[in-house]
Amino acid sequence: VQLAESGGGLVQPGGSLRLSCVASGFPLSDNVMGWFRQAPGKEREGVACAGWNGRYTYYADSVKGRFTIARDNTKNIVSLQMNNLQPDDTAMYYCSPEPTAYCAVSWTSQGQVRYEPTYWGQGTQVTVST
Repeated sequence: VQLAESGGGLVQPGGSLRLSCVASGFPLSDNVMGWFRQAPGKEREGVACAGWNGRYTYYADSVKGRFTIARDNTKNIVSLQMNNLQPDDTAMYYCSPEPTAYCAVSWTSQGQVRYEPTYWGQGTQVTVST
């Protein structure tokens, strides 16, 4: 399993970024996929999750209405469109196959991870600052 995240960077508050995750070594279409983030000194938290075909999505309360997860199973890509970014969004962002079939089982709406994913990529850094 390989996961390659990209698209991070430095952005001002209110700005936007689009993250991409290229997955290989496993059938993306067989997995519920999630985006996670970890800020310095904090635990990793769930941010967004998409079901097998992307029709079902689930978001942490902190990003709901600002972030949008999407997936293209034909290209093995999962993306995260992030709008109206705020300093609290500063973190390293990761994608991973979810360890359960249900996003809301894997982590809570506050982002607390109940079941830790097995696979991680190198992540992509998002910094929101003036």
